[in-house]
Amino acid sequence: MTLYGVGLGPGEADLVTVRGKRVLDEADVVYSPGRLSRSVATEHVPAERIGDLDFPMTRDEETLRQAWKEAAAEIAPRAREGDAAFVTLGDPNVYSTFGHLRRTLDAFHPDVDLEVVPGVSAMTAFATALGVEVPAGSGLALREADGGRSPTGPDRMILFKVTDAPATHEGLVDADYDVTYGRRLFMEQGETVVTGDPDEIDERDYYTLAYATRSDAEEELATAQFETAGDDDPAPVTEERAEGVACGDEPPEVRSDD
Repeated sequence: MTLYGVGLGPGEADLVTVRGKRVLDEADVVYSPGRLSRSVATEHVPAERIGDLDFPMTRDEETLRQAWKEAAAEIAPRAREGDAAFVTLGDPNVYSTFGHLRRTLDAFHPDVDLEVVPGVSAMTAFATALGVEVPAGSGLALREADGGRSPTGPDRMILFKVTDAPATHEGLVDADYDVTYGRRLFMEQGETVVTGDPDEIDERDYYTLAYATRSDAEEELATAQFETAGDDDPAPVTEERAEGVACGDEPPEVRSDD
């Protein structure tokens, strides 16, 4: 029998993966660490199969450790007797509470079998929600910006936990970044906001991301020439080139990176 860590995706119920949906359908009990993940789970699981866990709102590490020990003690017998699931928003292995549960089970209930079902993370869904492209070959760093922090360094960054957008924005602009903010992206709870103005999202909200790019960050992309080619025809396909493409020998400048 198995405990599944299931990623629910960024928050909209229909962004749960096919595998995640199957696990939720078949699990004997489904546990959730918070109100938002529970609201998504209840779109797929009857209320009578939802297990209750109590996690205090505190930063005291000893209190949190005790809460996770109690959660593991509740979940372990159910995972030994049948299949259980623990759901989180996003992906279970990306800034997720599931890591705490996994470590606690490893320490006190090592006989419980674990399996992770990945989910769409807000840190990847942001690209679609913000309408930006991260081209192949680009460097992309993930940073935390809680409390107005403005981490710098890479040409491109995703900042999460942007709880003081104006303060974060000031530091990033001073470091020559262009910034776009996204709040509650692909979430059914609350208002989705996408903006470049930090004053539009100046109230604290844990579910706020920022995408920061240096103003001079550029890539030489093969298809970028189409943006400046105007009405000119693309390079003619010669007989030699056509034969090469037909044999799968695309020239380097048009080779796919997928």
